[in-house]
Amino acid sequence: MHRLTRAQARRIAVRAQLLDSPRPTDLLSVVQQLTLLQIDPTAAIAPSADLVAWSRLGSAYQPDQLRQALEAEKTLFERDAMVRPIGDLGLHLAGASDWPDYERTRAWLRANDRFRRDILKLLRRAGPVTSREIADTSVVPWKSTGWTHNRNVTQMLECLMMRAEIAIAGRVGSERLWDLPERVYPADVIVPPVDEAEQAKNERRLGSLGIARAKQRAMPLEPVHVGKAGEPAVVEGTKGEWRVDPAALGQDFEGRTALLSPFDRLVYDRVRAQELFGFEYTLEMYKPAAKRRWGYFALPILHNDRLVGKLDAAADRKASVLRVSAIHEDVKFTRAISNAVQAELEDLASWLRLDAIEPAR
Repeated sequence: MHRLTRAQARRIAVRAQLLDSPRPTDLLSVVQQLTLLQIDPTAAIAPSADLVAWSRLGSAYQPDQLRQALEAEKTLFERDAMVRPIGDLGLHLAGASDWPDYERTRAWLRANDRFRRDILKLLRRAGPVTSREIADTSVVPWKSTGWTHNRNVTQMLECLMMRAEIAIAGRVGSERLWDLPERVYPADVIVPPVDEAEQAKNERRLGSLGIARAKQRAMPLEPVHVGKAGEPAVVEGTKGEWRVDPAALGQDFEGRTALLSPFDRLVYDRVRAQELFGFEYTLEMYKPAAKRRWGYFALPILHNDRLVGKLDAAADRKASVLRVSAIHEDVKFTRAISNAVQAELEDLASWLRLDAIEPAR
């Protein structure tokens, strides 16, 4: 049983997420360590996947590098709103043919098998194609109380992707291109048994987080728990047992300052962020403006091994200005913190190719 202080646990988490010094130098090594970049269409400052990459690589990173890795080099692949290293593909295809778990979705797929076959036939003949090029030949519409209601083509494409019957071949702007997996994925991919894949994913996840819980509440898209991966640990001031990556123990730490996406894995597990960093955070873009405490797309601020505040800012591309509405200080900023945050703001504006920063009033 490893016994860690909170500072030790925080530094393990920061190092695992490549947010210490020195910075990494290439995109592929970043994604291999993080295991994923989450795709989200919100771009108040920049799309989350790009923002996460910039937080690690700085202005040396350009979004075209991500497209190049996905579509030309094929060192990365996109699936289920995540960009992952191609070496992990087999882990995420394991058990795909058994998807979905829910009988309601299974019944919908059975009722629309002709629709499914129509899509596969079209892709075989004309792929890759966008969803707009696919006719809706469904017999039973998809029912939902959310945005997917009656969006039958999109829902069928998502289902077939999860079952590995189709794959994302690239994008035209923000639209995904769909094709048969044999035209997208490497022919020599090895798909392990499901239990082996789950264990490997837990180990990969722990390596990217450094320290995590064995069991945790369900999360959309990507879990935050790691099962029996790693070794047991306790962290002062927190309850229960953690799992720690043994390779992360006993390493030196040199911190830096970083502005993080709200979807950054360092803060994605809000419970862990509270327990280890004492950091309270909620993504508020779905709240009415009057009820927001920190801002529409506030960026958590990391300084060394502490999460010290939130940046409420937005990129006004038409005016070529990075508008800073507020910098919320969770702790009183020292001059060193303020200077470091200002330097990151200037780098962010430069990376976004904005001419000026409009400071908070």
